[in-house]
Amino acid sequence: MNEPTAYGRPAGHQTAVVEIHTPTPIVPAHTAPIMPMQPGTIPAVASVVLPDGRVVTGYAIDPAKPEPVAHKPAVSRAAVNIALGGVGFLAVCGGLLMLTTFITALTALITQLVILAAVVFGGWIAVQVFSASGHRGGTTVNIRKAVIKRNHFHT
Repeated sequence: MNEPTAYGRPAGHQTAVVEIHTPTPIVPAHTAPIMPMQPGTIPAVASVVLPDGRVVTGYAIDPAKPEPVAHKPAVSRAAVNIALGGVGFLAVCGGLLMLTTFITALTALITQLVILAAVVFGGWIAVQVFSASGHRGGTTVNIRKAVIKRNHFHT
C-alpha cells in the first residue's frame, strides 16, 4: 500500500488542492483635457452606443489638427556635414604642413650645428698637430733613408 510511485510518493497519498487568486489590475481613469471655449458658444452633445450596449453621452471634441509640416531647408544636413568635414580636413592639412615645415627646419639646424662642430673640432686638431712651436720630443724618422722590407721600416 505504501509503495512508491514513479514520482516518489506513496500510492495512497493525496495532495491538497491549491487555489490561485490572480488580482485584477485597476486601470487609472484618464481625464480628458479641458478645452478652452469661447463664451456664449455651447458645443453640441453627442451620444455614442458602445458594442456592449452602453450609451456614452458627452460633448463632441474637434479632432486635433496636425501641425503643418516644416519646410525642408534648401541645403540638406548631409551636405552641410560634408562641407564642415572638408573645412576641418583643410585646417588639419594646414597644420600638418606647418608641422612638416618645422621638422624640416629643425633637421637643417641640427645638421648645420653638427657640421660646425666638426669644422671647429677638426680645426683645433689641425692646429695641435701642425703647430711648430713647442716640439715635445719623441723619435724622428727620416723616411727618405728608410728601407722597406716586408712591411717593416729599417733605418
